[in-house]
Amino acid sequence: MAISTADFKNGICIEYNDKLWTIVEFQHVKPGKGGAFVRTKLRDVRTGRIVDNTFNSGTKFEQVRLENKTMQYLYNDGSTYYFMDNESYEQVDIAAEVVGGAAQWLKENDDATLLYAGEELISIEPQMFVELEVTETDPGFKGDTVQGGTKPATLETGATVQVPMFINTGDKLQVDTRDGRFIKRV
Repeated sequence: MAISTADFKNGICIEYNDKLWTIVEFQHVKPGKGGAFVRTKLRDVRTGRIVDNTFNSGTKFEQVRLENKTMQYLYNDGSTYYFMDNESYEQVDIAAEVVGGAAQWLKENDDATLLYAGEELISIEPQMFVELEVTETDPGFKGDTVQGGTKPATLETGATVQVPMFINTGDKLQVDTRDGRFIKRV
């Protein structure tokens, strides 16, 4: 479906220069001299990179429909990750390269959101907060917490996060998957 710059709304996905972009923000500008134009901030759906772009008023684009599917992560065999649709119980296998950095936050039987543009899988987003067990960390010593220091901890999925000194091996932590930040001990 073709849309013009007059139809722009935040969050709409368009195809431009053979890439998929979501509109982060836009502004219609009508200068006193010359034709009207639209300033936009566009986010590349695949990479997350944000760029500024200016279009002449009335420029047409192809609108792309994005669909989110919540699926349960089952397991991986090293090169392939397996997910199950929660409604149809159909299993989907996805190459490790497509899963990318999200793999460090995926724990078996947790839900993840898969973003599709038509039939093409664009990205995989784990839950915003996950609870993971610490498998390895240096012991904290009495008196180390005075300055509020942190130390690295390896979690059960292989991810490494900075945690306070009082965290020990075997503790369960809540972690923010957007930036890999320790939230609290569970």
